[in-house]
Amino acid sequence: MEDERSETTQTCGVTRRVVLASGAGAAAASILPLEQRAQAQQQFARAETGQTVQVSANVNGRPVILEIDSRASLLDLLRERRELTGTKKGCDHGQCGACTVHLDGRPVSSCLTLAAKIDGRQVTTIEGLAEGADLHPMQQAFIDNDALQCGYCTPGQIMSAVACVTGGHATSPDAIREFMSGNICRCGAYVGILAAVQQAAKVMEG
Repeated sequence: MEDERSETTQTCGVTRRVVLASGAGAAAASILPLEQRAQAQQQFARAETGQTVQVSANVNGRPVILEIDSRASLLDLLRERRELTGTKKGCDHGQCGACTVHLDGRPVSSCLTLAAKIDGRQVTTIEGLAEGADLHPMQQAFIDNDALQCGYCTPGQIMSAVACVTGGHATSPDAIREFMSGNICRCGAYVGILAAVQQAAKVMEG
């Protein structure tokens, strides 16, 4: 069995050393002072293996050009390379909605989206909704209706809620619930979330 695992590991081009190095790099990046963070991220990048690709995209209104591992997820690209940590890593299987972002205006699970697929496209995260000090109507509505408790799922909830309204799906409570069904709130703040979407819809559609 050990030989089979070793053979599989070699075939995939990933060793335990690479996995450990990657984990150490990510951990270091989160605890080191700001002046050392860039060095930690470079070490983390060197721990990646496999083919790299260059992507040119627009992230929250700003053009970016990055050389990335072709296997990297959009979620990891946003959090580890762009430090846009508002997008949360929940289940990492596309089942909870915590990592929802907009790709060309449409909601996607960034944990299941290859970072290489954003080339030439527009990405919007929770950090890109507000305009300066002015919150997006959906962000304000979530505050007004107390549509959160722990707040971990809130960025993904808001991104899906914005897409719900802009896509013309906020036509009734049942339609909103159906569209938002992919976003799980483990605290059970669904009543507030529904009220927030309804409030924001009046502002966004008005």
